Amino acid sequence: MLFGLLLLPGLLFAQDKGKVEVVKDPKVDSLVQDYVLGDKGKNIAPVSSDGYRIQIFSGSDRKAAYDAQAKFKTKYPDLATYLTYRAPNFKVRVGDYRTRLEAEKMQQDLKPLFNGIFIIQEKINLPKLDTE
Repeated sequence: MLFGLLLLPGLLFAQDKGKVEVVKDPKVDSLVQDYVLGDKGKNIAPVSSDGYRIQIFSGSDRKAAYDAQAKFKTKYPDLATYLTYRAPNFKVRVGDYRTRLEAEKMQQDLKPLFNGIFIIQEKINLPKLDTE
């Protein structure tokens, strides 16, 4: 009896760490596929939504705009950059953030690298759905 009581705490805390097993109905995959591709095989999932981007450059110098974009891409190669031109200015905006809080966190990281950066609310590109 005493031996069993001594083993009980060890059994209660014995767990497999780092192992996740997903149990789902096979119909879930079918529903996701129907949502992404639709009935006719066309992609019907939304591709954009309201969100935020960070503007890291605004000015009339094209080379400076490309330099700012390249500087950002060297530090954050996986994040999207968007260069636009509306006479007479080029603008470089980065990221696709769903919440302002996400954008503010990145803005704090970028402050030492770029002057006069700020957050812009606009349509953003949503991440691609992983259907596999």
